Amino acid sequence: MDQPVSAEIVERGMRADFLEGARKGLPLIVAIAPFGLLFGAVAIDNGFTMPEAVLMSAALYAGASQMVGLELFGQKIAPWMIVLSIFAVNFRHVLYSAAVGRRIRHFTFWQKMAAFFVLVDPQYAETEKRGEAGLPVTFAWYMGLALPVYLMWVLEAFVGSMFGNLITNPHAIGLDVILPVYFLGLVMSFRSRQHWLPVVIASGAASVLAYKTVGSPWHVSFGAIAGILVAAILAKPEKPEAK
Repeated sequence: MDQPVSAEIVERGMRADFLEGARKGLPLIVAIAPFGLLFGAVAIDNGFTMPEAVLMSAALYAGASQMVGLELFGQKIAPWMIVLSIFAVNFRHVLYSAAVGRRIRHFTFWQKMAAFFVLVDPQYAETEKRGEAGLPVTFAWYMGLALPVYLMWVLEAFVGSMFGNLITNPHAIGLDVILPVYFLGLVMSFRSRQHWLPVVIASGAASVLAYKTVGSPWHVSFGAIAGILVAAILAKPEKPEAK
């Protein structure tokens, strides 16, 4: 008969998973640090107070959407337009949750709620890579990866809001290219996937076209939809199993 697993062994395994996830999160913390600091600085520049900037990072936790919100809050725009614009930028998270959802079916309801709250771009990328490698996506590993990144994001908003005014011209030192380079790195991490190149080309072309015609932030959603359509067209149907 199988011997029951002791609570100590389970706890040790959870601790090991958490630490493994945290180690994966260390490079991510370094990568997003400039962007988090930039958000705090831009928030103050747009009339936010330090507590408001920190609260926005803690409650919304979506870098690109936060930047879009900052630009819109300072203008005389209807609240529903602000919500709709942020939804357009964050539409990719609907796709992320659909993909990651199949990896975390074994989570409890509240674990899934916590997991989806911290489901940002690098969290999705690392979870997908772990799943494709055949490794278990445990709740301890998932939160070990997510929590340090989340806490540092909030801390960076605080630091940026306190000292960001020391950088008088962020564009002069190239801080405005951080977000595009960051997303390019995420896209390149999936280059070994089948049909990666045509999907990226279609998504990029649609996004540029939408940006020139419809405008921001809708180009994000149009680019995502174009990529999905090309991926669906190129996907080979599964062969039925022989009886």
